[in-house]
Amino acid sequence: MLAVTPDGSKVYVTNYGSANVSVIVTATGTVSATIGVGVNPRDVAVTPDGAYVYVANYGAGTISVIDVADESIVTTIPGIAAPNGIVFKP
Repeated sequence: MLAVTPDGSKVYVTNYGSANVSVIVTATGTVSATIGVGVNPRDVAVTPDGAYVYVANYGAGTISVIDVADESIVTTIPGIAAPNGIVFKP
């Protein structure tokens, strides 16, 4: 799965078998970061303000929250049985 920041500058792609997310800079098409998340990241969504990315880690039963500004995990939300999707409602 993938999600695009509201300004279109970055794309976040889940790597299901690798327990990470790739960050692609759209202007260059290059991977700027690979961020470790939980096991089997399945879905990804960017908050409407573009500040955070939420990743549903299906195999880990967690949600990873990434800070877009510095490409780091700010928190991991535990205790979610097989999260399979994330949607933000503006």
